[in-house]
Amino acid sequence: MPAIDVADEFETIQRLLAPLAHPEWGRGLTDDVALVPRRKGHDLVVTKDAMVEGVHFLLADPLDTVAQKLLRVNLSDLAAKGVEPFGYLLACHWSPRCGWPERKAFVQGLAEDQERFSVALLGGDTVSTPGPAAFSITLMGWTPKGEIVGRGGAQPGDLVFVTGMIGDGWLGLRAATDLLRLEPERQAAVIEHYRRPMPRTAFAPAIAAHATAALDVSDGLVADLGHLARQSGVRVDVRLETLPLSMAGQAWLDGRADPIHALAQLATGGDDYEVVFTARPGDESALRREAERHHLRLTCIGEVTAGEGVRVRYLGEDVPISRPGWVHS
Repeated sequence: MPAIDVADEFETIQRLLAPLAHPEWGRGLTDDVALVPRRKGHDLVVTKDAMVEGVHFLLADPLDTVAQKLLRVNLSDLAAKGVEPFGYLLACHWSPRCGWPERKAFVQGLAEDQERFSVALLGGDTVSTPGPAAFSITLMGWTPKGEIVGRGGAQPGDLVFVTGMIGDGWLGLRAATDLLRLEPERQAAVIEHYRRPMPRTAFAPAIAAHATAALDVSDGLVADLGHLARQSGVRVDVRLETLPLSMAGQAWLDGRADPIHALAQLATGGDDYEVVFTARPGDESALRREAERHHLRLTCIGEVTAGEGVRVRYLGEDVPISRPGWVHS
């Protein structure tokens, strides 16, 4: 349905987006450029994610949650690198359904999360499109010079950890598309996780201090560990029985006839936006103390060995994985 009360590009920027801009670096969104500050002794780290209606979010998803998910998946990328975020560029491709109320909702979602995560808008662009709505963010942050945590530092003998719970993103998508039914409170919890995942920004300093390799879980835990294994030149052994599940995830698992296959589905579903990382065994106590300080669940799910790829096991037996996660076309 076409939107009503559609504002033009400049009114959208002036009335909705300008209040989100950093007072100095964003230049009031009155210019074609933003000013990126320098920070002595630090590297500037940049990440970018895009979301397209019908691919990365549903037509029924409220636009405030779409905006928040977009910002949060970028924050998740930086958290997994141990990076402190500070500002972002935004591109909005408004579809015919995005009238003034929808745009206000989108911006309100951003405003709430800017305050929550201490970031500010620096600039960007808005356009109209006859196709589906699409949005992208380029997020920037700081890390001490030369100390970014990559995917290539894992070594045999390291332990593999993951924050939070795995599987709720995949369950939430299924629940939001009426492919899954749980008890109402748990149904709502997984849909909320799918729509508004929580980036582990508070745990980023611990990642910076202790992780040997890290990335966030977006494509699926097994797939993302495959990226880490390949870049590090090692094999990652995962114990499927240690997979951390929410109450909703456990309730869904309890109803499956084949729990091993069900666990594999949770481990490959994606959209979790937790941090999976490797660390030396001697750093486990410090990591657990830091996780406890932030009331964050931290689970050791495996170890790094010599070899290549990811070996998934359940109680000592190998579990074949035909599709490790989402594959981008």
